[in-house]
Amino acid sequence: MVSIPTDTVAVTEQQRLIASSIRSICEDFDDTYWREHDEAGRYPTEFARALADGGWFGILIPEQYGGGGMGTPETVVMFEEIAANGGGFSAAQAVHGSIYTSSPIVRYGSDSLKEEYLPKFAAGEATVPAFGLTEPNAGSDSTSMEATAVRDGDEYVINGQKIWISRVDQSDYILLMARTTPKSEVEKRTEGISMFLVDIERVEEAGQLSMDKIPKTASNFVHSFQLYLEDVRVPADHLVGEEGSGFYQMLDGLNEERLVIAAECIGLGELAVDRGVKYANEREVFERPIGQNQAIQHPLAEAHTRVQAAKAMTYSAADQVDDDDSEVGARANMAKYLAADAAFDAADAAVQTHGGFGVAREYDVERYFREARLTRLVPIAQELVLNYVGEQVLGLPRSY
Repeated sequence: MVSIPTDTVAVTEQQRLIASSIRSICEDFDDTYWREHDEAGRYPTEFARALADGGWFGILIPEQYGGGGMGTPETVVMFEEIAANGGGFSAAQAVHGSIYTSSPIVRYGSDSLKEEYLPKFAAGEATVPAFGLTEPNAGSDSTSMEATAVRDGDEYVINGQKIWISRVDQSDYILLMARTTPKSEVEKRTEGISMFLVDIERVEEAGQLSMDKIPKTASNFVHSFQLYLEDVRVPADHLVGEEGSGFYQMLDGLNEERLVIAAECIGLGELAVDRGVKYANEREVFERPIGQNQAIQHPLAEAHTRVQAAKAMTYSAADQVDDDDSEVGARANMAKYLAADAAFDAADAAVQTHGGFGVAREYDVERYFREARLTRLVPIAQELVLNYVGEQVLGLPRSY
């Protein structure tokens, strides 16, 4: 567990209790657990089940459906603790979708959809951690997606491909995005996209869905896939929200999720600094601890400073999410940018502190470095954040 000082922001009593509860769960999963799961590429089922059994998958689901009815200030604490207490960014990502992918159903799902599925999701009896948006020929330009959904009586028929879709192998359902109106036929490119709740097992058994696992070098126990959708039939009442409004429904709540990603980066950064500090105090060269050398001290101290500065912005923005503040989008994006860079610097400092052992699996910091590099790419690249800030905050011309 992290022993460096990280209580640098004011928190409520509820946030403090959440931190303590999550920390208690994480204590049952030590460094060896995460190291072995990363090396084997094995999903942390036991950890996910512990969170589900504690009701944490339902933290954002309203109480009337069996959830916790909490909000962003609480989830940023939860995910920072998960990352900071040994699991890193990958541990947070392993369960991230189980909590956030249900949010569009809470906001836009029909009453029947909410009543049937939200209690199951809140109790962890069923999971929907997979979100099907990205496509091979679209990438960050989501409005250029080619997957189509055509109404056929009481069903929609979906065809197309998706890529970099995570946790499909751990999902009972996937929230899938597809065009119900061609891009050429809408006034705005963001129109004509719809959102569907799809039963993965049912469409797999029908031979309508197949997938290929994507080999990768970071976040190894959170698997990503390319999906092939062939005449996937979805009941019409599994349309989430209004037909053609799916893109806007996806955007609603994006700020909150950006802040949670920032919190995961912060937790990873705190974990990396902590491991670097511990090694710097223990390792002796020339008959003194290497932490006595400023070449070791300064990078760790700077990394700690940057991580805690990102934490201040993240927590401040989280407190303002529900205030209908027009600046929340800017703060959420800037928080993610700062947190990802801070996490990378922290992991780099931890690896450098360990010297040759920095790339040895037994010291874990090499995993933190791989994960920290990933945070600068997902779920939004740092460059796209700067595009947003340039255009939306500074008033510069749109660059793309």
